[in-house]
Amino acid sequence: MAATHLPHCSIWYVSAFLFVSAIITSVSTVTHYTVPEEMDEGSIVANLATDLGLDVKSLSERKMRIDIVGNKKYLDVKKDTGELFILERIDRELLCPLKTTTSCFLRLDATIENPIRMFNIEVEITDINDNAPHFRRGTMHLDISESTAVGERFSLNNAADPDVGVNSVKNYHLSASEHFSIEIQTGRDGSKFADLILKQSLDREQQAVHHLTLTAVDGGVPTRTGTASIIVRVLDVNDNAPSFDKDSYVFNVMENSPIGSLVVKLNATDLDEGSNSDVVYSYSLYTSERTQEMFNLNPESGEIRVKEMINYEDLKVYEMEVIASDKGPVSLSGQCRLTIHVTDMNDNHPEISIKSFQSPIKENESMDTVISVVSVSDKDSGDNGVVDLRIPDNMPFKLRESSDNYYELVVSEPLDREKVPEYVITFTVTDRGSPPLSDNETMTLELLDVNDNVPQFPQSFYTIRVMENNAPGALLSSLTAFDPDLHENQYLVYFIIEKEIANTSMSMLFSINPENGNLYALKTFDYEIEKEFLFHIEARDSGSPPLSSNVTVHIIIVDQNDNAPVIVSPWRAHGSVVEEKIPRSTDKGSLVAKVIALDTDSVHNSRITYQFLQVTDATLFSLDQYNGEIRTMRMFSYRDPRHQRLVVVAKDNGEPALSATVTIKLSTMETAVKANSDMSEVSLEYDIFSDLNLYLVIGLGSVSFLLLITILVTIVLKCQKPKASLTAPPCRNSVISERNSTIADSTLVSNDAYWYSLFLAETRKGKLVVRQPAPKGSRYIVSSIPRGTGLTDTSGSAPSTLQVLCSPSH
Repeated sequence: MAATHLPHCSIWYVSAFLFVSAIITSVSTVTHYTVPEEMDEGSIVANLATDLGLDVKSLSERKMRIDIVGNKKYLDVKKDTGELFILERIDRELLCPLKTTTSCFLRLDATIENPIRMFNIEVEITDINDNAPHFRRGTMHLDISESTAVGERFSLNNAADPDVGVNSVKNYHLSASEHFSIEIQTGRDGSKFADLILKQSLDREQQAVHHLTLTAVDGGVPTRTGTASIIVRVLDVNDNAPSFDKDSYVFNVMENSPIGSLVVKLNATDLDEGSNSDVVYSYSLYTSERTQEMFNLNPESGEIRVKEMINYEDLKVYEMEVIASDKGPVSLSGQCRLTIHVTDMNDNHPEISIKSFQSPIKENESMDTVISVVSVSDKDSGDNGVVDLRIPDNMPFKLRESSDNYYELVVSEPLDREKVPEYVITFTVTDRGSPPLSDNETMTLELLDVNDNVPQFPQSFYTIRVMENNAPGALLSSLTAFDPDLHENQYLVYFIIEKEIANTSMSMLFSINPENGNLYALKTFDYEIEKEFLFHIEARDSGSPPLSSNVTVHIIIVDQNDNAPVIVSPWRAHGSVVEEKIPRSTDKGSLVAKVIALDTDSVHNSRITYQFLQVTDATLFSLDQYNGEIRTMRMFSYRDPRHQRLVVVAKDNGEPALSATVTIKLSTMETAVKANSDMSEVSLEYDIFSDLNLYLVIGLGSVSFLLLITILVTIVLKCQKPKASLTAPPCRNSVISERNSTIADSTLVSNDAYWYSLFLAETRKGKLVVRQPAPKGSRYIVSSIPRGTGLTDTSGSAPSTLQVLCSPSH
C-alpha cells in the first residue's frame, strides 16, 4: 500500500500561513551581472526592477533592500527608478585575494515585502590592470666568484602582481650588461620568474661590483612595470701573483755591521684582495745556507737584516733569491735576486779555500771517494797562524789531510738520498791564538738519485663507483703512485693494461692521464647494460732500467632511476585507450583487468605501485597497488553508467619517481541469460500531480499488494506440509526477507532456487518498474536496488524489496 504525503514545500506554506499573513515565495533563479572593479561610486550597473519583473512604483512600499556582504554594502537599489548602482568602490583584489581562480563573484540577496520575496543576485567582478608588479625586496644582493663558469644560473626573486589573467606578470627585462642576461621561466601555476645567467667571465680586478636593474612587466593595457636592483659583488679568486718593483737589486753592507742592522726592505704587491693579497717573503732553494745564516729575512715585512757578523775575508759578495708568495688557497709567487757586496775592514781571520767540490754526487758512491779538496790559511803568524779544520761529527764524511794545509773530504759511510737528499757541510777553521779566531765555510752537497725504488700505490685495490648516465670525459678518480726517487727516476707514466671484455678494449671505455693518473670515462655507461669493469693500471718510472708496479681497479656502475615504467598489459597502441567489455552481472570481487608494468632499472628503482589517477565511480572498483589487479567492489546497479573510465598510473620507487599511465574504458553489457529472460520493464510516464494517474497508481499498488499477500500465504502453506509426504520434496533453504534500500547491495547466484522480486517504486519522473520472475532452472543474479538510486515512494522513503527463495518443483 502506498501512503500519500504532502510535499515538504506545501507543509511549509501551511505553517507560514498560520504565523504570517504574507505568502513567501522562493525564487531559485539567479540574476547575473558583470562589472569591472574600481567603478566610481554611483555608477549604474543595471535596472534591477526591470530585470526582476517588478513594478518600480511599488519598490518603496515593498521596502526593497540589498543585504550586506562582509560588513560592507557595495551595491544598493534606487527605489524610485529600480536601478542597481555602486554604493562603495569595489576592489577585486581585496574581495577575492586568492588567485586560484580568475573568477570573482559577489553574491547578494535582494528582498521585498508584501509579499516577501527573495531574489538571488550574482555580480561577477572582472579584473582591471590597476596594480603594478612589485618585488618583495627592492634590492637583491648576489655574491659571485670571478672564477664562475659562463652559463651558470642564479635564481632571482620573482615579482608579484595582485591582478590575474593577462594583467599578471608576463615578462622580465634586464638592464644592459655585457656579463649577464636573464632567462624567463614559467612555474606550474603559470607564474613567471627569471634566472640570471652569466654570459661572460668576470674579473674582479677590472670591475668588483655590477649594478643591474630587473624590470617586471605585466600583460595589461596599458602595461604596468615594477623594478628591483641587483647588486652583484664579484668575489676574488687568487689569479694574480705578487710582483716586485725590479727583478734584481744590488746593495752594499759594511763588514762587522751590528747584528740587526737593516740591509734592505723589500716590497711586493698583489692586485688581489683579502688573504689572496697578503704576501709572505722567504728564501728560495737557490739561496745558500750560508747566506741565510748571515742575513735574516722577515717573512711579513720583507726586511733583510744582518743576522751574524759579516767578515770580508770570508765572503765578499752574497747572492740570494727572495720569493714573495700570497696566502691564497693555491699560492702564487714572484721572485727577485739580491746581490749584497761586503765592504772590507782591517781584521785577520783564518781563511778557508775550497779547491774542489764535487756536487752533486751519486747516492751509490763507494767508500773513500774524494768529494772536495779544501785549503786553509791565516794571514797571522805563529800560533795565531796555525789553523785547525773540522766538519760536523754527525755526517757520513771525514777529513783526510793530504799535505800541509790541504784536506780531502771523503765518504766514510754509505749514502742514501731517500733518507738525506743533501748535506750542508760546514768547514770550520780555527787558529790557535788567544783568544782564538775562527772561520767557517758552508757547502751544500747534493746527492744524485739512482733508480732503486719501485713506484708504490697507496692501495693495492681500488673500488670506484660511477653513477650511470655520466658525461663522457668525466673524472672518475685519481690513482697516484709515489716514487721516492728524483727527476726521471721519479717521473711516473700511467697506462691501462689492455684487457678485452666482449670484444671491447678497456682503452675504448676508459683513459688515464699518463702524467697525473687521473682516470676518465670515455663513454656514458648504462647500468642496464654494463654493471662493472675490472682491469689493471700500471705506473712506470722513467729510470734506466725502468721500474713499475700495477694496481687493480674495480669500476662499479651505480644505477639511476632513468627508466620510466612501461605498461605491457593491457596492450594498446601508443596514446590509445584500452577498451574492455564486462557483463553487468559481474560479481563483487571479480577481476576486471590487470595492469602490468615493467621497469628495467635496479631492484630498488623498479618496484612499481599502481594507483587510480581517475575513476568514474570510486565505489565501484578497487585497485591492488602491488599487483595491478582491478576488481569490482560491488555489483553493478541499473543506476551505474554503462561506460566507466579508469586511468591507472604505474609509479616506480626511484627518486624522483617516474610513472606511466594507461586509460581503460569499460563498457558493461547485458549477459545472454538476461537477454533471453522473460524479465521486462514497463515504463509508464505520468504526471504525479494528475488525480487520474494518482488513482491508477493507488489501485495498481493495492492489487499488487493483494497478489503479493496471496503468493506469500501460498508459499508458507506449501513449506509447512508434513515431511512424510513422498510426492513433494521439502522446501530447501526457504527464505522470506523484506529488505530496505538502506541495506548494502546484495547478490545471490543460484541454480536450484527462484527469486521473486516485486518492486513498486515511484521515481521522480513518475516511472513505474515491474519485474517478472525468470524461467526455472536458469543461473542468474538477482540484486536488491542499491542505495542512492533515486527510487522513492510517495512518503519519501526508499522502496522495499520482498525476496522469496524456494526450491523448484520437479
